[in-house]
Amino acid sequence: MLKWRPIIVVGLTCAAVAAIAIWVVHARQVGYWLQLHTGTINEPGPYYGFWSGFGSDLEEFGILGGIAAGVYQLVKKHNCHEPGCWRVGQYPAADGQFMLCYRHHPDYRGRKPTHELIERLHREHLERQAAIHGKLHEAHNHRTSGRAAAHDPSSDVRHGATRPNAPTSPDLGSELRYDDWQARSPSVMAVALAS
Repeated sequence: MLKWRPIIVVGLTCAAVAAIAIWVVHARQVGYWLQLHTGTINEPGPYYGFWSGFGSDLEEFGILGGIAAGVYQLVKKHNCHEPGCWRVGQYPAADGQFMLCYRHHPDYRGRKPTHELIERLHREHLERQAAIHGKLHEAHNHRTSGRAAAHDPSSDVRHGATRPNAPTSPDLGSELRYDDWQARSPSVMAVALAS
């Protein structure tokens, strides 16, 4: 595997040495060019040409530097959390604590997600959600059945139960929605109940 960081450092060092060598060899021409373009010659008064010309652009350089720093922070926030990786991290891992690229995500094993992998992960997610909902439903039924045996629901004014045949559960609507969901996806519920 090729290491890019040492290659880049050596390349930048060679470029800097070449620029300094060219400057030394052509010092008079480079110096005159710099004086002319920064506005420090042929102007009345010391550095008037610089501050009314090139020096007035320092504020713009500061603005551009601020924009570049903001873009860098934005990229840093959204890039892969694997150290040294500059790809965009678009796949959550560890319950959303990390954003990873497809090469570093443990479920993808270095390849982009295929349709089969997406279906398998979605199916596993639905099974986990069904198991959680099943446990919550069991706990809710256990809690409401204990509450119904503990007191007479006709005396419970908080939930609007004024008739002796009123329902015992204040969350009857949510139970009906859960039962509807359970009826719509029996294969998922069968897997959840089997575990």
